[in-house]
Amino acid sequence: MIIRRRRFHRAVFAAAGLYNICWGVWSAADPQWLFRFTGLAPSNYPAVFVCLAMVVGLYGVLYLDVARVPERGWLIAAVGLAGKVFGPIGMLWLIWNRIWPASAFVLCATNDVIWWVPFGLYLHDAWPTQSQITNPESRIPNELIPAPCCRPRAIGIRLQHGRQ
Repeated sequence: MIIRRRRFHRAVFAAAGLYNICWGVWSAADPQWLFRFTGLAPSNYPAVFVCLAMVVGLYGVLYLDVARVPERGWLIAAVGLAGKVFGPIGMLWLIWNRIWPASAFVLCATNDVIWWVPFGLYLHDAWPTQSQITNPESRIPNELIPAPCCRPRAIGIRLQHGRQ
């Protein structure tokens, strides 16, 4: 089953992937940028921000995989959206308690908030496709299995009527 709005979702996750990779590389190369931008004192432990940059960059690689085959990316997108919701909650707590200035919210605005609607729409559209793929009684289209050698007929697996 091909996902609804496939072309749109592919473009969104390609953009999210490239954005995350670029943000990760930039933030790893200059881990003090956010502190300078917001007027916070420089971090005593910039390696922590470098680790965050690495994680964000690696999410970019995962988002590129969702862009490649959006019918298989529901779990990756769900975990990504969860982080994009919980991150701003933590940031708002820091701002509310005056630990960080409001200008620090730019981090969440660009990394998280702008992706809420497109990720949510994708999760809505991908739900039926995901349940079909994870249901062992459903047939998996060959185009969703990456390598021809892994396709059911190539390795002698029968996926009809729930039998393997």
